[in-house]
Amino acid sequence: MDCILVRHGIAVEPDDWEGAEENRPLTEKGKRRARQAAEGLAALDCRPTHLFTSPFVRAYDTARLLRAVVCPTLKVETREELAVGAKPEQLVGLFRTLPSDAMVVCVGHEPQLGEVVSLLICGKVFPNFPLKKAGAACVESEGGISPGQGRLCWWLQPMQLRAIGKRAHSKKRVERS
Repeated sequence: MDCILVRHGIAVEPDDWEGAEENRPLTEKGKRRARQAAEGLAALDCRPTHLFTSPFVRAYDTARLLRAVVCPTLKVETREELAVGAKPEQLVGLFRTLPSDAMVVCVGHEPQLGEVVSLLICGKVFPNFPLKKAGAACVESEGGISPGQGRLCWWLQPMQLRAIGKRAHSKKRVERS
């Protein structure tokens, strides 16, 4: 199983938002950069079988942008296991219900996503694995997935994902010429 964990894009600052926290949206810059990061995931040949997201608007909208670029036919599935405040063990429990050959993309929040990575690769939850907004990490495991059995394949900052996507996009333009 491959698990790609993606933090939502740049959202409106909490102090600038008067609505409910779960409805705080992406900024225009956040939308643009999330789409560019998705292009990087596409260039990495990311072909998910499942696309899960937090129910919070900023994560859901990031997942929709990702789907549009990477996997337009895949359904975006909202999961409470990715909501703010959910425990990393809850998300790992969800992974255990999936086929061993699944490629799962999860869009959510910090600190949970970094804690999930640490749980999968170290067997314990550590707070020092933070993902930046629109950054992503890929953990793979032979067969099913369980704590301490994962292997970190890559950890990419948003700027790196955007550069990978831009390079792939430029290469396609040259090939068409």
